[in-house]
Amino acid sequence: MNIVPTTLKESFLAFDRKVDGSISFFVRHYGKSKFMVAMSKKAQYLGIERLWEKGPKAFFYFFLFYLVRDVILYIVLPIFFTRISTH
Repeated sequence: MNIVPTTLKESFLAFDRKVDGSISFFVRHYGKSKFMVAMSKKAQYLGIERLWEKGPKAFFYFFLFYLVRDVILYIVLPIFFTRISTH
């Protein structure tokens, strides 16, 4: 069953190609940017303490991106959809 019309899908894919596949990457990785994916890998093999020692500024951005993403995904969106569905 084709839910999305092909013209809409083709226009989305054309726009995605113009921005180097950033949109499809973002959706495929559940809201993570390329920076967040790279930092997650570094955090896995370096550990949080060594990642902090390597670059506190990058660690801070990494932490903020995850914090903002998780707040939006797990707090704001459920409240938004609950309010829409109850009114």
